Amino acid sequence: MKLFRQECRMNRRSLLIWSLCVGLICFGCLLMYDSMGDTMEEMSGMFAQMGAFSEALGMDKVNIGTLEGFYAVEIAIIFSLGGAMFAAMTGAGMAAKEEEGHTAEFLNTLPLSRTRILLEKYAAMTALLLAFQIICILCVLLGFACMGSSPSAAPFIRYHAACFLMQLELASICFLASAAVRRKPTGAALGLTVLLYMADLLCRVVPALEKVKYVTPFYFANAADIFSEGSIHAGMLAISVLVIVFTLIFALAIYNKRDIMA
Repeated sequence: MKLFRQECRMNRRSLLIWSLCVGLICFGCLLMYDSMGDTMEEMSGMFAQMGAFSEALGMDKVNIGTLEGFYAVEIAIIFSLGGAMFAAMTGAGMAAKEEEGHTAEFLNTLPLSRTRILLEKYAAMTALLLAFQIICILCVLLGFACMGSSPSAAPFIRYHAACFLMQLELASICFLASAAVRRKPTGAALGLTVLLYMADLLCRVVPALEKVKYVTPFYFANAADIFSEGSIHAGMLAISVLVIVFTLIFALAIYNKRDIMA
């Protein structure tokens, strides 16, 4: 597992920067709630009646006048988007960086099969996403503690579990792209993340686009839905797992057949 440890070490700076930035922004926003507490109840009623805008952000389902509701609507957007971008960038750089950095020749002279190389990289990517989740969750829980409160355990755990799966799905798609190209597709990965997030917003307010919810992983990882309903859509979870499995299989198949440039 030397390659696994090496990948984790090489990405630790990116992990710390992204996780601390996202985590501390969430922490700061939770502390800001105290200064807005007097007006949040009034704002909650106003936002809940803003039609499509309220539906898109889930403000018609939870009360942002409470700290938990504020987290589920406002802060969860920051966490979901920040985590998704980190996942996309991490997946996009895992395999392609060897050819881009001209280290592929050295890596492939080691007594490791291409399958082993790719699987260890994928395992490192998964570990990095898990570490990102843990660091951000600790920052969020610290913010709740500083406010003298705590989130409901069951929906909080379900939301972050769904976020981890969403991030792993996005990272897996970008990992597949990384295994198929010679340069890191970072721009395409970030563009895909924003596109899928916008697809989630649109399918909530445009009836003709309702079926798009089966395409975007942001839909089942929506905090407002999970905190209000207390459950995650099982069918969409199954789709996400299938996407993860098949993208890994395709990545292995493509990488093993490619003519890798030194």
